[in-house]
Amino acid sequence: MKTHKTWQLPKPEKTDDGFEWVPVVRVGRVIPFGYEQDPDDEDILLPIEDELELLEQAKKYLKQYSLREVAAWLSEVSGRSISHVGLQKRIQLEQKRKREAATYHYYAERYKEAAEKAKKLEEQRIGARLSRDGTSYSEARAD
Repeated sequence: MKTHKTWQLPKPEKTDDGFEWVPVVRVGRVIPFGYEQDPDDEDILLPIEDELELLEQAKKYLKQYSLREVAAWLSEVSGRSISHVGLQKRIQLEQKRKREAATYHYYAERYKEAAEKAKKLEEQRIGARLSRDGTSYSEARAD
């Protein structure tokens, strides 16, 4: 299966004052909604905090209103055009990445549990192999 590398927005960090947005590296030719090109470096995109805050608010509105209505509202309030298709792609990509992160976290936890169980089995086994320095085989492999 061939995977395509796509541009990935960093997750904002929630602070007491709202979100903390960070600059990102420009990968494609399109400047995404909520970012502007750095005047000093064309490969860096600077966050536009007002637009990104509006985008977060628009995500909440999608629970009640259609994509077209929310995209029109977002375009009108921000003064920057975004189509309903562009908004949909942005939302779907963020949801996909959130699901992937959850899956990776789940498998990391499962791997950790399996490694701990394997270590216990190794230690409980009669005649467990010992390394030359007297530690169990699993401890020697961990180093």
